[in-house]
Amino acid sequence: MIREVKFPRWLANVVVVQKKNGKWRVCVDYTDLNKSCPKDPFPLPHIDSMVDATAGHEMLTFMDAFSGFQQIQMEPSDQEDTTFMTPTGIYCYTAMPFGLKNAGATYQRLVNMMFKDKLGETMEVYIDDMVVKSKKAEDHLRDIKGAFDILDQYNMKLNPAKCHFGVGAGKFLGYMVTKRGIEASPEQIKAILDIKSPSNMKDVQRLTGRVAALNRFISRSSKKCKEFYDILKKNKKFEWGEKHEAALQDLKQYLSTAPLLMKPEDGEPLSLYLAVSGNAVSAVLVKDHEVMAYQQRISRAYNKNIRTRRFKVGDWVLRKAFQNTTNPADGKLAPKWEGPYEVESEAGKGAYKLKNMEGDMLPRSWNAIHLKLYFK
Repeated sequence: MIREVKFPRWLANVVVVQKKNGKWRVCVDYTDLNKSCPKDPFPLPHIDSMVDATAGHEMLTFMDAFSGFQQIQMEPSDQEDTTFMTPTGIYCYTAMPFGLKNAGATYQRLVNMMFKDKLGETMEVYIDDMVVKSKKAEDHLRDIKGAFDILDQYNMKLNPAKCHFGVGAGKFLGYMVTKRGIEASPEQIKAILDIKSPSNMKDVQRLTGRVAALNRFISRSSKKCKEFYDILKKNKKFEWGEKHEAALQDLKQYLSTAPLLMKPEDGEPLSLYLAVSGNAVSAVLVKDHEVMAYQQRISRAYNKNIRTRRFKVGDWVLRKAFQNTTNPADGKLAPKWEGPYEVESEAGKGAYKLKNMEGDMLPRSWNAIHLKLYFK
């Protein structure tokens, strides 16, 4: 998998990273090499779509490729670009190592080609994580055999320690998928239930990061977490009071009985419910108005500065200058505001149509946050 190199063009350092199972993985820091490589635009699958497609099956098998990336051989002319140094010499990889910018896209392209006739039907594959799914348990052996035939054809090896065969539920891409639907990962929920009250900004950031991973399972998460996000506002000192502690305890209580997200079936009627407040919007998708079929909570705190400026038709305003509206030759001395312009009309809430001093209309509307009143 490695060979010795005499006079490399590139040279990188070795770093050792601890894995979740406690074992250590030797990696190479390819930061400089990655900067000089063009980005492979091959798309990775959408995780939520893959999880939705996996839920609702009676029998599942989860498989993981053994050192997946290193099962792909490097182009001989590119091998020396992966050179790294050790106390005993200088070596390069003959197989694709971890740490390369385009390793994920390369692997996904391979598995998409390998399982092209199975994807979306009896298999889902995200890089080196594979799942064989069967609507009926009696079909599962046939589906596994089809997957193994392809693995044998391409000589791809599996890691038996990470494979689970013929189960009714399991963890896939951070979610628990079952025949009934989708559940949040117990580890992610436990991470919030066990978290202590924050004592500084870093602790609050850690809390909001853990909540973001579970947004799909939290109804009106913006409202439930508003007190946490308020602490993170700029120019605001850290202060953890009773209202923040109450919000944290309420969140923990909610997550202790997090809902199960059911899988929608083709042709079933669904209903979308929206909840809108002054600073957030949430949505829930249900079926039959009684049984939750699929739930996607959208929680977004709006920028409250956007609509604070109000103008009337006939007002004269200045428009914020952007790179594509200024003269490049002016450099840093370019004006920060341009105009004046006259407000012609309102184009939706918080946006305005403008015209210049000659009476010509500007080609698009402008948000109020990019405008300020001009005093003649």
